[in-house]
Amino acid sequence: MKDTNDLLNILSLTDEGNNNFSGISRDIGSPNVFGGQVLAQALHAAYKTISNKRILHSLHSYFLEAGDLELPIIYNVQTIRDGGSFSTRRVTAHQNDKTIFILACSFHKEEEGYEHQMPMKKDLTPPEDLLSWNDVLDQFGDFLPKKMKEFLSIERPISFKPVQVINPFEQKNLPPIVDVWFKLKGDSTDVNLQMKQQILTYISDYNILTACLYPNASKAHFGNTQMASLDHSMWFYRDFDFSDWMLFSIESPNTFGARGFACGNIYTRDGKLVASVAQEGLMRPSSK
Repeated sequence: MKDTNDLLNILSLTDEGNNNFSGISRDIGSPNVFGGQVLAQALHAAYKTISNKRILHSLHSYFLEAGDLELPIIYNVQTIRDGGSFSTRRVTAHQNDKTIFILACSFHKEEEGYEHQMPMKKDLTPPEDLLSWNDVLDQFGDFLPKKMKEFLSIERPISFKPVQVINPFEQKNLPPIVDVWFKLKGDSTDVNLQMKQQILTYISDYNILTACLYPNASKAHFGNTQMASLDHSMWFYRDFDFSDWMLFSIESPNTFGARGFACGNIYTRDGKLVASVAQEGLMRPSSK
């Protein structure tokens, strides 16, 4: 995938009837289906059953089995409730006879109310002064570990610029904090709020577990740790614009028992809080 249009094509599903929708997968550098893709496709399926202009405010999900990149994914949507203000949907994702993912999501009608938000961090390096993943590959590709080089070589519809540039060969423990700017490649001016939420859900599964790895970086890295998303939750607050850089500010309160937990906030460049994310992931040391 090269740009926004490619990503939108992947998130679009085929209507199979009876609230069943099918989707295909794309390789992003891992042997299994990317969790963010399943999240976003499941949300797309749920939105297909919302006809009262309500907008997603929260989702909660579990990854049950690794998805096969070669098989289509079938999403079944159940209407749990359509109340006076909120609509709730349950989505299950299947490959063959196996359930690989479940999602519960809630949609809210537009209402006026009180307002506050946590501010964005101050004095962060702006994205123009940082290296993107592509820049890192171009400048240091010959010196990077093989797995990292292969991962960075995959074409993506999003550009990522981490604020904290980490030397993979400097084995030292780091604070459990990740701040990364991101921006869509290509034109996103005609994308409506529903699709923006689906794209943001896709992006939210990138980078988040890295914060869990940092406190043990003297001995743990992507090459010797089995990592996978176990569950994923999001809360959506405000409309936003994808035309400029956005910030995903992540921290990990805890890692224990081969699981890591991380949470974060997503901001527009001018500091508007758009969404919050929480995820627990598998952090299993391998024997390699």
